[in-house]
Amino acid sequence: MAYPEYILTLSCIDQRGIVHRVSGFLADHGCNIIDSAQFGDGQSKLFFMRVHFSAEDGAISDSVLRENFSALAATMAMNWQLHDAFKKPRMMLMVSKIGHCLNDLLFRYKSGLLPVEIPAIVSNHTDFYQLSASYNIPFHHLPLAPGASPEAKRAQEDRVLEIAKACDVDLVVLARYMQILSPQMCDTLRGRAINIHHSFLPSFKGAKPYYQAHERGVKLIGATAHFVTGDLDEGPIIEQDVERVDHAMDPDTLTAIGRDVECVVLARAVKWFVEHRILLNGHKTVVFK
Repeated sequence: MAYPEYILTLSCIDQRGIVHRVSGFLADHGCNIIDSAQFGDGQSKLFFMRVHFSAEDGAISDSVLRENFSALAATMAMNWQLHDAFKKPRMMLMVSKIGHCLNDLLFRYKSGLLPVEIPAIVSNHTDFYQLSASYNIPFHHLPLAPGASPEAKRAQEDRVLEIAKACDVDLVVLARYMQILSPQMCDTLRGRAINIHHSFLPSFKGAKPYYQAHERGVKLIGATAHFVTGDLDEGPIIEQDVERVDHAMDPDTLTAIGRDVECVVLARAVKWFVEHRILLNGHKTVVFK
């Protein structure tokens, strides 16, 4: 018999007995822990926990489980979420004219490697309309002219948020979406928007970072996936990776290697998000892999 499964994530001030009380609660409510991870941050004095469990007592409903845990959480001032482990989060992709990350995520989604639903792809260009159609995913072209006024940019962002709301989106992924989001939009999407960029920042900002890196003779290139905030490319980091390069490689080779790293790093970050493995810890993240 298949039982309902849940993933509980929580954070609170570190104190004695958290694991005991959470595990005791689950046992008392007919639940069986499948896996569990926890971390106490000595600097922030916060405790973080992720528990994957099955609910094996059919007499205890989902609503009762949530209501009763809410009472426990209140006694320890917990920030917590309880997720249905079998429910696929809904992810909206945003892209401009560079499609390697979009293509990679779509392949992982279609092949079952990424447990998500993708109800929409949004772009300020039409380059990937046909790719979107090949996956039978609605494509929304929301153009933004170069040098667009703040009013035009705000209207375009409002439309993006309308689509996200209408599609009941849990996560927005900027898969090389080359527009800076306004502080207002960043606030609206706080904790549920992920961006990818090359790890050369801040040394190699602007256009053609791999060409700049080649000029400086770098020996490592990489990528960073992070949550979107109003501070450009400075949100809480989720994942990073690097590849070693050498003097014999031209800028195009560096670009190709860098794009591969970007795909892998972004895919990891998205997978960990949809598996509810990422908890915010101030300007940092706790990632239970």
